[in-house]
Amino acid sequence: MWEAIETENMEAYASYIHPDFTQFGETDSVLRVGKESEVNGIGSWIQESSNIHTEMIDPIVTIKGNTAWIVYYWKDHGTTNGKPFATRGKSTRIFVKENDRWLCIHGHYTLLP
Repeated sequence: MWEAIETENMEAYASYIHPDFTQFGETDSVLRVGKESEVNGIGSWIQESSNIHTEMIDPIVTIKGNTAWIVYYWKDHGTTNGKPFATRGKSTRIFVKENDRWLCIHGHYTLLP
């Protein structure tokens, strides 16, 4: 998913997102619902940004049947609207396996100071 963002390949990114995707984003005050909302949001961010790079730190993956989740820390950097950014945080992503593909159905991201 991150490689798709870094290479600005929205078709590839969308192929990992479940139609029923939900998310609590880094700064969202409300739940974002739907694949379209996620894909459009990431697409807008990519259009305003350059040199995006994200690193996953200390991932722990758990698989229970056709459901899996990953918890990890991240750090990223790049430029958005001409201004450099660098953040770090913690995340949980939940995946479901459908038609032999793992799709992200929920994400929860929290910025760290």
